[in-house]
Amino acid sequence: MDGCAQLCKCFLILFNILFALVGLALVSLGMWLRFGADTRGFFDIDLKTAQFTIGVAVLVVTGALMLLVAIIGDCGACNHSKSALGVFSGLLSILIMIEISAGVLAFMMSGKVSEEVANFYATIYAQYLNTRSPGQAMTLKLFHNAFGCCGIGGPIEVFVRDTCPEGNIFQQLTFPSCPSEIQDMFKSSAPMVLGGFLGTAGIMMLALVCSVVFSRHISQSRATSAAYVLLTNQPSVLLHHAHVPHAAQQI
Repeated sequence: MDGCAQLCKCFLILFNILFALVGLALVSLGMWLRFGADTRGFFDIDLKTAQFTIGVAVLVVTGALMLLVAIIGDCGACNHSKSALGVFSGLLSILIMIEISAGVLAFMMSGKVSEEVANFYATIYAQYLNTRSPGQAMTLKLFHNAFGCCGIGGPIEVFVRDTCPEGNIFQQLTFPSCPSEIQDMFKSSAPMVLGGFLGTAGIMMLALVCSVVFSRHISQSRATSAAYVLLTNQPSVLLHHAHVPHAAQQI
């Protein structure tokens, strides 16, 4: 095996191990969001839409697909299987297109997404004021700790102060309002999110190129082996034919 093919094989194995770990992490995160004791309250919230439920389902399906692709890719690289590498390349191509499309859509619709998340938070906030549900309280705590904010009023928040992040008096007086903080964070991080999506797609493209190179190397190796076997067996065939007339002459 030449150096380029060996390098591609090592890269494919390492890439698929990391890909499988990321897929497993996504599946675990989705299952925790759906069935975890701290996040089960998300599904008890009376919302007009089901974006959160759909998002969790997409998270689990994406992670499972990444696990499947990684397993097929590792099997193809370790067993020198052209068919497995072909399936891996096809699935990886689909994931690359999805990755690029998702990154571009996330960048272009960052304002819309931030408004949806802010409205989601406002709905939870309003319902918690009426029900004081423990599940909704945990949901508000997750939002507050993730975005470093406190309720609708920010420093003057009085209704959900018990769910706001802990800190000294000065810190509690500097917490911003959550809806505005959510929108600002989404808008400011949109270029970074786009860069993350495109960077991931670039690494996946490199794995796709390595898969194609390694698959061609397997084809060339098999063709060379077949030719070698044919050449090594040919003298014995010629020798057999050479003995036939001699035996006939003796008869």
